[in-house]
Amino acid sequence: MNVPAAERTLQIIELLLSNPDGITPQELLAALDISRSTLFLLLNTLKQQGYVEQSEQRGRYRPGPRLQAWRSPNRASFQEVITAFYQEAGMAASQETLALAASTPGGLLILAQVESPQRVRSVFETGTVLPPEKTAAGQIFAFPPAKIVQQQGFARQEDEDAVELALPVCRDGVHPDFTLLFAAPKYRCPQSRLEDELPSLREMAARLSYRLGAAAYAPFHEAGQNEPPAAAPLSLAEMEAFLKGPWPARLACIRPDGSPHVVPVWQEWDGQDFYVVAWKGSRWASYVLNNPNVSLSVDETWPPLRRVTTRGSAAAVGDPVGSKRLRPLLSRFYHRYLGQPTPASAEEQIEWIFRITPLGLKGWKGLA
Repeated sequence: MNVPAAERTLQIIELLLSNPDGITPQELLAALDISRSTLFLLLNTLKQQGYVEQSEQRGRYRPGPRLQAWRSPNRASFQEVITAFYQEAGMAASQETLALAASTPGGLLILAQVESPQRVRSVFETGTVLPPEKTAAGQIFAFPPAKIVQQQGFARQEDEDAVELALPVCRDGVHPDFTLLFAAPKYRCPQSRLEDELPSLREMAARLSYRLGAAAYAPFHEAGQNEPPAAAPLSLAEMEAFLKGPWPARLACIRPDGSPHVVPVWQEWDGQDFYVVAWKGSRWASYVLNNPNVSLSVDETWPPLRRVTTRGSAAAVGDPVGSKRLRPLLSRFYHRYLGQPTPASAEEQIEWIFRITPLGLKGWKGLA
């Protein structure tokens, strides 16, 4: 590569790192003052090497996994997620080893772990860097991830002695920044045991993602799916079990001009009604007060692709300030979605509590 091309490549990298949410080709052209053919030649080269990714044709360009790994891998920069991991692992019911890993230029860095209390156990060594092929976490950060990993939202790896599961932890809910690892002796983990462990591990990875800023947890969702499973209805018991997980809802309401407005919200289902809260400054609260007709959907982006939807009427539940209902509701929300106690200032940030009385629930798995 000649010097001008090298300079342009470095400029592209700087622009990508300063725009983690993505940058359009038009914005790159304006910043670089180069021809379209030169720009796309450089971008395609970077994409092939895993330094750049593009979620859809003609979409925004974002830092790829190899470029993400350039960010400083010092422990201080990881302290937030390490603290969250230890809090989550301390509450976990699993009796096997749990660990947290990050991608670095040299491989997979083990940031933290909580060892299994059992005498025979699989363990990592905190602070070590493992080759990507030596751990299931390497499959999460591969570019591109295997289609089965994209579809299932987790990776599995095993050898003669041990088995690992790896689940992505994503600041934006989609692109992996860290990996939650589960490791156990193989003789103790047949397929049925792994299937039992997976839901709680997925919920833990989701809560870690929420604590890092994700509004929803849909790893690899932009990368697409394999052939979806056949559609089938969910029973009432299956719907209620699904609604107890740390999965936010999408609430759709109507603006004064008649156009739709959709926003992610924390939800609680008590068997008859849904409860959601509006934080101060939320525009949607005024829309719902003006027009109480709303719809609510809770879904997952990995098999079996469960979804629960409803339509109904929303009503404000008194004044949230000092409400006897607010404190326990917030406590349950913070425990379920973030795995942590309610901050002292949280109550003051709530403007409204809404009760949504559904006309009926519809639940299914697969695509319908």
